[in-house]
Amino acid sequence: MPSSSTSWTLYPSNHEAWEAMLADCARATTSIDLEQFIFVKDDFGQRLIDICSERAKAGVKVRFLWDAAGSFSFWGSSIAAELKEQGIELIFWKTLIPGYFNLPSIRSWFLRNHRRALIIDEKVGYTGSICIQDAMKNWRDTNVRLEGAVVRSMAYEFNSMWSKAQGSSQPPTPPATHSDAEFSYITNSPSPRKRHLYRTVLSAIRTATKHIYITTPYFVPTHRLLRALKRAAHRGVDVRILLPEKSDHYPALDLGARSYFQTLLESGVHIFLYEGNIVHSKTIVIDDTWASVGSMNFDSVSLLYNYEANIVTSNNRFAEELSSHFATDIGSATEVNLSTWHNRFFIEKIPEMLIKVVRRFL
Repeated sequence: MPSSSTSWTLYPSNHEAWEAMLADCARATTSIDLEQFIFVKDDFGQRLIDICSERAKAGVKVRFLWDAAGSFSFWGSSIAAELKEQGIELIFWKTLIPGYFNLPSIRSWFLRNHRRALIIDEKVGYTGSICIQDAMKNWRDTNVRLEGAVVRSMAYEFNSMWSKAQGSSQPPTPPATHSDAEFSYITNSPSPRKRHLYRTVLSAIRTATKHIYITTPYFVPTHRLLRALKRAAHRGVDVRILLPEKSDHYPALDLGARSYFQTLLESGVHIFLYEGNIVHSKTIVIDDTWASVGSMNFDSVSLLYNYEANIVTSNNRFAEELSSHFATDIGSATEVNLSTWHNRFFIEKIPEMLIKVVRRFL
């Protein structure tokens, strides 16, 4: 589906996205850049490495940028040397915890490079909630393939993170034209002045007039975001949030999300719990005139403390397509009822009360 200068394909399953990624990598002529939070060298991971190795032998520049915590099974291994022998450069985003702790063997989920991007020949770009791990093959993820000027913005942001991972303070030269009027690639970083995506999402929610559809695997919003969602519902906006019935993460995150249900439901927000496979999509649709898909979750760690990136667009057809995916998904979900939720046994509410003490760090 074309826009002014951007075409796209949305993939509601990881299997479809993976196969498309492999096909595009196999056609690469100049470069393959992969930025990934979780990379596991199982069936799909090995297939991707094999294709990239073949392309590297043909003269294609191949670079992998993996997060050291997300891809922890490779941390300290010989994988970088093995890939280098195949013509592939690999750098880990190495900060495992804030540097002043000086304990590099301990993982932290803060200051992570949580972004996911695949850029081929600086002409084709992929992003979304995808990870490289066979165990996630059947998860409900949303990923997008893009062609157009916005891909040059994705390439620039990859180069920026590559430089940072190498310890360089010199950013790459930005492209002369890197987006169009409808599509942007917006990043987020732990620096308060560089939380561009967080502020963009907040602004879009505050100006919504009809509906807000959010799909996220983890929901522990900041106070500002929670207030914006409640105010939107109060002014008559149809606010719907789709969450997994049970996420893949530790129980504290699910409890953190549930600790907000009462106040959100009382404000008129609709909450749906997806049944079956884990829903891992990270998408937002507002008024069918604004949409976003990428790596950012609706939890404090993602919103404030990690590196994230999303495609943000004002293209109506893209937003409507993502909206139709949301409608299909809530057909496989159960809506949380306010009275039922309120009238649960007191003992069921105790864990949610306790988690409020630490939820700002989840």
